[in-house]
Amino acid sequence: MPANARHILVHKEDECLKLKKEIEEGADFATVARENSSCPSRLRGGDLGTFVQGQMVKEFDEAVFTGELNTVLGPVKTDFGYHLIEVTKRW
Repeated sequence: MPANARHILVHKEDECLKLKKEIEEGADFATVARENSSCPSRLRGGDLGTFVQGQMVKEFDEAVFTGELNTVLGPVKTDFGYHLIEVTKRW
């Protein structure tokens, strides 16, 4: 099953929670990603494009393929840090 998602990656959980609150209060996800994410995808507003189940690390994969669409999920902890994830499409 493929999905499209975007994410924000930071190193500390408290920073992740702060950014989630900003987005929930109306900040633009892509702008927050460009300004704060440590992942190279920040240049695309956090957009990861299309990927299939099993392609990402386990914790990230579980959030993407079980979480609600168009909702900010997280913090999701992986070996890379803490993620906020927004799944924009699954099919």
